[in-house]
Amino acid sequence: MKEETKTFMVEDAELVYLNFSGKENPYNKEGYRNFGVIVPEELAQQLADDGWLIKEYKRDLDEGDEPRLFVPVSVRFDRYPPRVILQTEKTRTQLDEDTIGTLDYANMKNVDLIARAHIWGRDGRGGIKAYLQTMFVTIEEDYLEKKYAINENPPN
Repeated sequence: MKEETKTFMVEDAELVYLNFSGKENPYNKEGYRNFGVIVPEELAQQLADDGWLIKEYKRDLDEGDEPRLFVPVSVRFDRYPPRVILQTEKTRTQLDEDTIGTLDYANMKNVDLIARAHIWGRDGRGGIKAYLQTMFVTIEEDYLEKKYAINENPPN
């Protein structure tokens, strides 16, 4: 019997450390697409208890504020490609490996996502790494984007 894949969902998500294009930077190798999703403290504790990697997000803190918690999420298109839908008022476009990098600069109004688990173990260490499974992103549009919107790439 196949074991059920572990997942978690975050609606109206806040994303941090966006690197959907996989650009190299001091914290990322070239070609590795990823981001962080802020998770509520209760969910973070539940995920940590199950073995998921949880990190502290310390940017933009006012004095005395506690760091918020996030889950690093990897985005890969080779083995189990994610379903990523970009929504506007009039269009829905499925993003792929060539187009997902546009999210690095998008003005996101709403994000709902599901991440799936990859359980790993090596050299006496192990845990659960999160991979993007499904994500719907609604973006803010300006006047001209709304005026000239056409559905060029409908989702499958």
